[in-house]
Amino acid sequence: MSGQDTMWAMTAADQAAAVRSGRISAADLVDSHLDRIAEVNPRVNAVTQMMADRAREDAARMDRRRAAGEELGPLAGVPFTVKETTPVEGVPTTFGLPRFHDLVAAADAPPVARLRAAGAVPIGHSNMPTLVLAGMHTRSELFGHTVNPWDPSRTPGGSSGGDGAAVATGMAALGLGNDSGGSVRIPASFCGVAGLKPTPGRFPADHRVLGPDAQMLVTDGPLARTVADLRLAYEALAGTDPRDPRAVPVPLDGPPLPGPVRVALVADPGGRGVHPAVREALTAAADALSDAGHDVTEVADVPRLDEALEAYGRITLTEFAPTWPAVRQLLGDGGDRYIQLALEKTPPADAAELLRLMGAWLGIRRSWAEFLDRFPLLLGPVFTEPPVEPGLESRDAAGRERVADGMRLCTVTSFVGVPAVAVPTGIRDGLPCGVQVVGRAFREDLCLAAAQAIEDRLGVLAPVDPRQAAAAETR
Repeated sequence: MSGQDTMWAMTAADQAAAVRSGRISAADLVDSHLDRIAEVNPRVNAVTQMMADRAREDAARMDRRRAAGEELGPLAGVPFTVKETTPVEGVPTTFGLPRFHDLVAAADAPPVARLRAAGAVPIGHSNMPTLVLAGMHTRSELFGHTVNPWDPSRTPGGSSGGDGAAVATGMAALGLGNDSGGSVRIPASFCGVAGLKPTPGRFPADHRVLGPDAQMLVTDGPLARTVADLRLAYEALAGTDPRDPRAVPVPLDGPPLPGPVRVALVADPGGRGVHPAVREALTAAADALSDAGHDVTEVADVPRLDEALEAYGRITLTEFAPTWPAVRQLLGDGGDRYIQLALEKTPPADAAELLRLMGAWLGIRRSWAEFLDRFPLLLGPVFTEPPVEPGLESRDAAGRERVADGMRLCTVTSFVGVPAVAVPTGIRDGLPCGVQVVGRAFREDLCLAAAQAIEDRLGVLAPVDPRQAAAAETR
């Protein structure tokens, strides 16, 4: 690997190691990514607000520290993107809204601060659906549509779709998104990269940008081209912060399990159907895990899926229903359809019903804990069909239901508060396929190890050049 033009294609681990050793400079590494953004972003529209001058200053400061003999962090010089929901000091946190284009952040959000402390360099904000409420497809009122780099007629997913597309195309080595029902895992899968949704409380966060505490299910999570890079980001992000009393000091790795790790394969959660390409991806991943020594058993279903989906919908819609009349006015023409369709099907709960739902939530979590006590890992789909067309979920009630069905395992695993890693398995019909590995609470280490075993046998798909996406299947 030589030359500035190839630095962006290195893994995050290799980039950091090269900067720490002095083999490449952090300044050249940042410039390589800025050149890649200039070349590729006009085609995919994933990076929104550039932070070029500041990234160059951070890189120059890092190079001076290395020259002075200081030890640099595990992510030294690694450029990363940050979703438009997440504050970066001195940069507007727009949520994709023109009205918020001057909402300049006073401080870094906790996950941004932790990645910086490990040496990573924020290089730009990344696109998302307006206010994260406009749908699964990544299109914002302020920045427009983000394109899937493998096929412009397909969505990159969302709501962290800008990060998925940026990481997949080499514009950043890491992306920082967030997930409350698939928003990291779906774009990772649709764009052919890896993504981690952690256990709530594993990473510190502060989601009060637009007002008081809310969004009980949101967890920040990284995207990367390799599982090893995802592990580096996981280690940097984990910990505590006084801004988040929910964050707990749990060890990064839990105790070893006796014997082969048992894995439950659930190919079709709820029995609602799964596309043959997704079924093939799950079979390939199951075979890879078996080859690596895991004990894989196909089981009929996950616990209490329908009940969990109903409770998730009622609780989340109740959470923001009081502000919906005002929020709806911000979403632009048609931007309210995704939530409005949900409200028409699932009205908010009253106080008595909400109390009942909170009890049901605990019971569902208990059932999942018992399931994962028998099977420490669950292998299942991220989305039950290949990447769909942009805006399907907001087109009509049938489209919304199809997308909600497709992401059902993401939804329920967010609701029960367990970690999951999305990992690619290959390419079919020119589009990436992937699966997710779900684990017990705070056993991200088991999920990452299993995802690594899958990647070791099935390979890495990215970086991809969107100008050659049609030929990507021959890679």
